[in-house]
Amino acid sequence: MIVDDVKSCYAVLSIVHNIWAPLPEEFDDYIARPKANGYQSLHTVVEAEDGRTLEVQVRTQEMHRFAEYGVAAHWRYKEGSSASVDQKFDQKIAWLRELLAWKSEVADVVVGQDDSERQWVEQLKAASLNDRVYVLTPQARVIELPSGSTPIDFAYHLHSDVGHRCRGAKINGAMVPLNTPLKNGQTVEIITAKGEAAASGAAGPSRDWLSDGYTASPRTRSKIRAWFNAIEQAETLAQGRALLEKTLQREGKTAVNLEDLAHKLGFPKLEELLLAIGNERLSLRLVEQALQAGDANRAATAATDEATLTRKSRASSVTKGGKSGVLVLGTSGLLTHMASCCKPAPPDPIVGFITRGKGISIHRTSCKNFAQMCLRAPERIVQTAWGAQTSDTVYPVDVFVLATDRQGLLRDISDIFLREKINVIGVSTRSSKGQATMSFTGEISSTEQLQRALKVIRDVKGVIEVRRS
Repeated sequence: MIVDDVKSCYAVLSIVHNIWAPLPEEFDDYIARPKANGYQSLHTVVEAEDGRTLEVQVRTQEMHRFAEYGVAAHWRYKEGSSASVDQKFDQKIAWLRELLAWKSEVADVVVGQDDSERQWVEQLKAASLNDRVYVLTPQARVIELPSGSTPIDFAYHLHSDVGHRCRGAKINGAMVPLNTPLKNGQTVEIITAKGEAAASGAAGPSRDWLSDGYTASPRTRSKIRAWFNAIEQAETLAQGRALLEKTLQREGKTAVNLEDLAHKLGFPKLEELLLAIGNERLSLRLVEQALQAGDANRAATAATDEATLTRKSRASSVTKGGKSGVLVLGTSGLLTHMASCCKPAPPDPIVGFITRGKGISIHRTSCKNFAQMCLRAPERIVQTAWGAQTSDTVYPVDVFVLATDRQGLLRDISDIFLREKINVIGVSTRSSKGQATMSFTGEISSTEQLQRALKVIRDVKGVIEVRRS
């Protein structure tokens, strides 16, 4: 069928397929993918109502002219019909005619000569006209390949994966070497790797296939080179990742965000950073410097955060003269102060120790310093207890936090203290080998308030340990 334009080709094809049942394996779209000689058309085979098969070809007038009259008609159609164009066209036609006439004359001259001369003429004809070879799959599908193609070209023409897993070939049922040139009409069967090697991707082409005589198609050689390039890139990526991880472990930065590190070093993607390290285009010393610069930045940020997050002690704090509510031997009003070594708060079990000139210091019974003082002067120990507490009195306590270092960790923990209405009056942070150690001093009204805050802090991302000091 001949139609006006390409759009109509596909429209007619759709109508044909709606009327008769098409055979999918017999459909060829030479418009989207023209043949090497420039031929274009839609080919399909349909099954009629009586069971007969019909072949239908659909193309435009230009495609038909090219198919019927060859490249000469294509030139005429493309270049128009002006006098200058006609002259160029006639010159091309004359050249083709001279070539054909010369071939005929050569053939006539060698008639009756020996076989070698006749063979030379046949080779000349083949060199001029036969630059393609047509072979069959075991399912009788016709495959067009460049002249001189081998089973390797055939395998890659079918599919890249078939080519990569190619391990042998049969021509007309007989095993042949993979560098055997194919001839018209031969049936070619590819033997591929199977089992664990194919499943794991270990099966692949041989580098020998890039040598002369194994392939004739540039497309085949390009696919083989692409396979080896992909393997080399994967090995380089693995090597780069191993070197980077070793550097991070040495610097104690295993928790660092690798994407952020890549951006800091000027690489848009992590894969590009790993390739640069694996190819030794990027020194690991630069990676170390980037990590150390990050530590310096975080230290500066932490210092700023510490200054921002800490507040003044409340006037009702026992350190500012607030009533502690501690009873000494059942008597209130005696000079007492909370020991700074253990910072007791209600309802901690407490005990008193008489000091020289500072009254009675109040310790938690579990205080290690108090235990040492008892050994030296047990006679200065006095019994104490918590009396009635005022609602606004607060007591300073210390909190220790160990966590995996990350951006925003200090802010997250400080927000919890703020929500629990614990006034933070002191913060100290230190980072080493990817871990952050933090000490907070906060003012609480009771240890129950502190326990609620510690329970929430344990759920913060990266927190390893949190306890009262």
